[in-house]
Amino acid sequence: MTAFWPLLLACIPALAICLDRVAGEPPMRWHPVAWMGHALLWLGVRIAPPAASASSGADWPAFWRGAAAWLAGAGLFAGAAWGLQAWLLTQPAWLATLALALCLKTLLAWAMLHDEVLAVEAALQGGLPAGRARLARLVSRDTAQLTSGEVRESAIESLAENLNDSVIAPLLWFVLLGLPGAALYRFANTADAMWGYRAARELGGVARQWEWAGKWAARADDALSWLPARLTAALLWLAAGRLALRRGRALAALPEQARQTPSPNSGWPMAAVALLLGVRLGKPGSYTLNPAGRAPEPADLLRACALGSRAILGAALLGSFALMALILA
Repeated sequence: MTAFWPLLLACIPALAICLDRVAGEPPMRWHPVAWMGHALLWLGVRIAPPAASASSGADWPAFWRGAAAWLAGAGLFAGAAWGLQAWLLTQPAWLATLALALCLKTLLAWAMLHDEVLAVEAALQGGLPAGRARLARLVSRDTAQLTSGEVRESAIESLAENLNDSVIAPLLWFVLLGLPGAALYRFANTADAMWGYRAARELGGVARQWEWAGKWAARADDALSWLPARLTAALLWLAAGRLALRRGRALAALPEQARQTPSPNSGWPMAAVALLLGVRLGKPGSYTLNPAGRAPEPADLLRACALGSRAILGAALLGSFALMALILA
């Protein structure tokens, strides 16, 4: 059995993707990302001052509270993942492989994202209000005034950004650092989603000032997402096949377009999808990607989902080969 360990362990990324498609999301009470959210809520109300009493200048005490809370939470979840992985690796090879793939699957969310994006288009067919309401389940922005084209833009942007955050990045960190790496990344990404704001935002029923309390979380997510975001853009381009060849000139515009977003990372997968599909994406008053592109059409959400699925297939295969190479090195 020992001789088959490298081959079995190398199957974990691909097996996790298959489990994600077949099994879907676990119940919230057993979902590690939900546990992270509960922990971040508990910590967040203790580190961020109420907006009404927050100082207008630099708040270094809030910054250090946020940094300490982030490090404590990251250590807790990454440490638990390390302990679980260490124990599983003492079990029979087939059991360890299946269990680690199942654990990794809980840190991925492609099937849910894919289905929710397609559900936005299905809802739009029933009317713009229904499409806006369905989109509100995916994005944090106000959807009440969006046109049908803007609803589609937002859905495609969410798909592209979360393709990195919810799939490619956890897979990459699993290959590099095992289950602790994937858990660390998902904690960092969830912390950024809950704490990483420059303005006041409600948490625990109170509007709180996050500019300094959430600064560490935002910078940590930027650092951990830097490489995966660019890898996601590359995988999307490779997954496009002949379409990428027809859009060859657009590839040169990718770095410039990716820099248009406020985030140093999210622009890469979003710009890649915009350029490959030939559509315009953007957030009014903030950025526009591929401004010469056309407005998204109903078929574009399906095309974006298909492109993402092919990119994930490539990521799973690449991850398996890379994992085997690291194990055998």
